[in-house]
Amino acid sequence: MRASTTTALGRPFLKWAGGKRQLLEHLLRSAPGKYSRFYEPFIGGGALFFALEPKRAVLCDVNQRLIRTYQGVRDDVERVIELLQGYRYDSTFFYEMRERDIDARSDAEVAAWFIYLNKTGFNGLYRVNSKNRFNVPFGRYARPRICNPETLRACSRALRGAKLMNVDFEAAVKTAKRGDFVYFDPPYVPLSATSSFTSYTSDGFGTEAQIRLRNTALRLKQRGVRVLLSNSSAEFVKELYREHFQVLEVPALRPVNSNGAKRGAVTELLIQ
Repeated sequence: MRASTTTALGRPFLKWAGGKRQLLEHLLRSAPGKYSRFYEPFIGGGALFFALEPKRAVLCDVNQRLIRTYQGVRDDVERVIELLQGYRYDSTFFYEMRERDIDARSDAEVAAWFIYLNKTGFNGLYRVNSKNRFNVPFGRYARPRICNPETLRACSRALRGAKLMNVDFEAAVKTAKRGDFVYFDPPYVPLSATSSFTSYTSDGFGTEAQIRLRNTALRLKQRGVRVLLSNSSAEFVKELYREHFQVLEVPALRPVNSNGAKRGAVTELLIQ
């Protein structure tokens, strides 16, 4: 359960808005040295999971395509690699892929579709409209690496001991018990009215969900589960976790943002 010393194994195969690679050093210092199971209900790019290499894990998200992507990489990585190696980087093919009716296809096909759009779409964003249609435009890159077989195979091995679930965060941690470790990385509370990025699913994640998350985290702590959360440094978050939690401000870099001016150093919160 220690952080990975293997470069390929410790690296996520997706880049993710709000991903935790830039915050990883602080997260690892806050993680317990020993635990029975690792839970991550907002898996995203999975940076902490791939760094810790837990033997037993429960990984969840409400984004069904994301969970199916993890399933495809875990269960049929060679097919995912084969598909990705046949995909080309150009705008015509990108928009053909974007319009593909992917949900009726196999997990491996969903994974290849998801990874391709992640590597070639604008700024690596995953965003959908109210009809759950992917709507990020084509990204302009010099030489994007669409397929990294070494990383994909390493991630597939790391996922073998993971249970993958397409459920809400509260349902995801129902089986957590004393001695387990839960890391919550929800969509962040926006620092301003214009900075919200909650459309990675069509449902969003508002104030009521943030309060429900705090209450869930508190119940877990009360029954002996080790809990770690990350969120923005918005005053609402500080007030929400003022009692019963320890709050630490840490510096982080945000290289993925739809607004280029908002990428860079920010202050975020780690909550225990």
